[in-house]
Amino acid sequence: MLPNRITFDPNQCGGKPCMRGMRIRVTDVLELLAVGLTIDEIIKDELPDLEYADVVTCLQYAATKLNHPVLIAA
Repeated sequence: MLPNRITFDPNQCGGKPCMRGMRIRVTDVLELLAVGLTIDEIIKDELPDLEYADVVTCLQYAATKLNHPVLIAA
C-alpha cells in the first residue's frame, strides 16, 4: 500500500515511523506542513535529505492512519 519509504526501528526514535531509515520522523514532516511550509520549502530548507516523494508518503501515511472504520455497538 505505502512505499517502503517509511521505516520502523525500535532502536531509532523510539520505534516511531521514520523516513527511509533516517532520524526524520513522519510527525516532523507533518508538523512542518501544519505550520504552513510548502513541500519545496521542507525539502530545500528544512530537511534537505528528503525527497518530494517522502513528503507525499508522509501525507499518505497520515491519511491511512486516520481512515479507519468506526464500529458502533448495537
